[in-house]
Amino acid sequence: MDKKMFDELMTGAKQMRDHAAGKKVVGIREVVREVKPPRPLGKEDIIKLRKKLNVSQAAFALLLNTSAATVRAWEQGSNAPSGSTLRLLAIARKDPKALFTV
Repeated sequence: MDKKMFDELMTGAKQMRDHAAGKKVVGIREVVREVKPPRPLGKEDIIKLRKKLNVSQAAFALLLNTSAATVRAWEQGSNAPSGSTLRLLAIARKDPKALFTV
């Protein structure tokens, strides 16, 4: 390896170190955007969304890549969606047809 390439690698390594330490690094652009977590959904919300889509519990489960038993548990209030499923349901509430476009 020649000296020029070594110097470039060292410069890059130092920039990574500085960036990881929270320092400003010339040439590095950061975009920070606050993303709020989706609000929790109750059993009434789940039922309302499923009926708005005009699908059965089994079909709703397929759209969400989960089991019909899970959808039943949500609708009975014995369990609640969380994590990525909660985000997907928030998207579906805003644009119900989004579940059918994938």
